[in-house]
Amino acid sequence: MNRLILVVEDDNAVKNLISTTLESKEYKFHTAKNGKQALDEAISRKPDVILLDLGLPDMDGVDIIKKIRGWSNMPIIVVSARSEDKDKIDALDAGADDYLTKPFSVDELLARLRVAFRRLDYQNSNYNKNESPIFINGGLKIDYESGCVFVDDKEVHLTPNEYKLICLLSKNVGKVLTHKYILNEIWGTAFDSDVASLRVYMATLRKKIENDSEHPIYIQTHIGVGYRMLRIENK
Repeated sequence: MNRLILVVEDDNAVKNLISTTLESKEYKFHTAKNGKQALDEAISRKPDVILLDLGLPDMDGVDIIKKIRGWSNMPIIVVSARSEDKDKIDALDAGADDYLTKPFSVDELLARLRVAFRRLDYQNSNYNKNESPIFINGGLKIDYESGCVFVDDKEVHLTPNEYKLICLLSKNVGKVLTHKYILNEIWGTAFDSDVASLRVYMATLRKKIENDSEHPIYIQTHIGVGYRMLRIENK
């Protein structure tokens, strides 16, 4: 399948490197050099994946992520020189699917793209087609058909990856899922750096679904191994 990639980058040297890399693999792509162009291109062309720099001349990349997440779940891979944990957390919490720090290797960029494409295939597949469309575990409710999550009858707004994680855990309730298994199921592969990103996603997910994220009742950590969704008796 011929995927379309939108490259949002104002640094000509980096943009040229990414463009040359994509051309060498015969990927179809368009470019944007600022936030306004990025939003216009995203709306009009509906790319399969966005490669997004955060430091744009007219607006911050995190704001672009938030705007796009208002109407689309298209994968967004941040490619940024910002390497502080806070910057990564802000971008991921806003709805970015991945975060690649400059300088980066061409091989890793291509690998991240392949992962994003696998996520699309995973998302579009009829995964567990015959399962019940509603999952209820204590005060947690997941409507798989609508993609909505509720805690104590209040809707919780999750980022795309947070939603994929909670669905994976719910479909394996009571089972310990290893870091490697989760990464392979959601991301399609497992880089060493992805374990740290997984911890970030789990932390933000817990803040949204747990009344006390320090003493979780839904998602249990198995240190050095992975995570498990606990089964709660429904009243």
